[in-house]
Amino acid sequence: MENLKLTIVTYTKAQVSIQAIRYLVFQVEQKVDPALDFDGLDPESQHILASVDSQPIGTTRLRYLDEQTVKIERLAVLPEFRGQKIGRRIMEAALEFLTQSKVKTVQLHAQFYVKDLYQKLGFTQVGDVFEEAGILHVKMKKKLHD
Repeated sequence: MENLKLTIVTYTKAQVSIQAIRYLVFQVEQKVDPALDFDGLDPESQHILASVDSQPIGTTRLRYLDEQTVKIERLAVLPEFRGQKIGRRIMEAALEFLTQSKVKTVQLHAQFYVKDLYQKLGFTQVGDVFEEAGILHVKMKKKLHD
């Protein structure tokens, strides 16, 4: 998708768009409890917002666990834009951004059915499958720097 724009944003700047995307994907489509999705950690995190022709269509959250570790969370793409590698492009933008920082390790909890996306991006599974928000997940990590 040539007109895809990926932007690093603060939650304050893009709150309405981030909430709308996550509401549709997580709460409506996947039946995730709103309290689990909107856990109060968004204001302290960085976010990536994907848009096409100024329409927000996807997002993810970058939450710093410490100076060297980031957890990528809440990757969501609106249903009508799936199958166009937008999730992958969001993740590639996140990894590129984090590679330029002091972050050494990136981790995430991948929904089991999309773990292949993360494996193709260099993540490896750590541990067994577990349930989170009623959905099967796997913990995955990727080392960016030594």
